[in-house]
Order: sequence, then structure tokens, then C-alpha cells
Amino acid sequence: MFSFDPYAELAALRPTAPLPLTSPDFTDGGPLPLSAWAEGRGGADRSPALTWGEPPVGTRSFAISCFDPDAPTGSGYWHWAVYNLPADIRSLAAGVGSGEQGALPLGALTLPNEARTERYIGAAPPAGTGAHRYFFVVDALDIDHLEIPAGSTPAILGFNRHFHTLARGVLIGTADPTEH
Repeated sequence: MFSFDPYAELAALRPTAPLPLTSPDFTDGGPLPLSAWAEGRGGADRSPALTWGEPPVGTRSFAISCFDPDAPTGSGYWHWAVYNLPADIRSLAAGVGSGEQGALPLGALTLPNEARTERYIGAAPPAGTGAHRYFFVVDALDIDHLEIPAGSTPAILGFNRHFHTLARGVLIGTADPTEH
């Protein structure tokens, strides 16, 4: 596991209010449930349930992502990226990242992950790379809709949401390749 925390670095550049973020499926800093691992690793590629607190006044939408900075790529690995979530929601049920029509709230859009599929893909840390961290991040945004071209990368979402984030919640799950 690397020591780099990309969201701490972003907060230093542009501080935001905290947004409490929890999951009934795992605790912050604890292991991801088997269902959130990749199918090829005994999991189900099932996005975990997420619940967040009341955002600041002025919140008009949310963006959510899952990022593994410990992937042996030099640039990390994006597992999931969703934006234009309505401002009145405070949770997502487990499995809504399936990519199936109607799984996410109306208006929400999913960008392709590193495997180029528009869905959540589960943890699959390669043998010999140590434990990996999976940063589930919810940003409360001051804009109704981010205008991002279809097929863009999650990094493009990250760049655009950075300038509109009012509050951010970060929940970290772990996966160790020696476990599966």
C-alpha cells in the first residue's frame, strides 16, 4: 500500500466542508465485503451501499467515485464514477453501480471505469502488490449538472468537480490480494 492520499492533497489546494459518509457494508479503513470484489476474485462486482449526511446550503447535485491509488499503474485505477446525482438523495443502495438502466436515480450519469465499462467494477488487487485502499468519495456540488462529454474518463470528472465541490465525504475500504 502506498502512503499517497490524493484527497488530502486536493483538500490542501481547495478546502471543502466535511460530509459524513458511511456504509453498512464496511467500516472506514476496514476490509471491503466480498461482494465488492471483482467476480474473477470471488466477488460480485457489487457497489457497496453508501449513506451521507446533510450537505451544505447551495448543494445542487452530487458526484461519487471509487478510486484505488495503490494500483501498480503510476496513476491509480478508477473503479466507478457517477455524477449529476440529484441534490435530494442521501444514500445509494448496494448494487446500484451495476450499469443497468434505472439502477441509479434519474439524471445520474456513469463514466467508463478503467475497464471501459460504465459500471462499478470490484476490487482485484494483483498478487505481490500488498493491500490496496479504495476511496469512495461523495462530493456535494454547487451546480445542477456537470457538462462532461460522453465517454470521458473519471479523471475528467475529478477535474470538473474539483471546482464545484462544497463538501466532501471520503470512506476508505481495503482489499488484500492474499485474502482472495
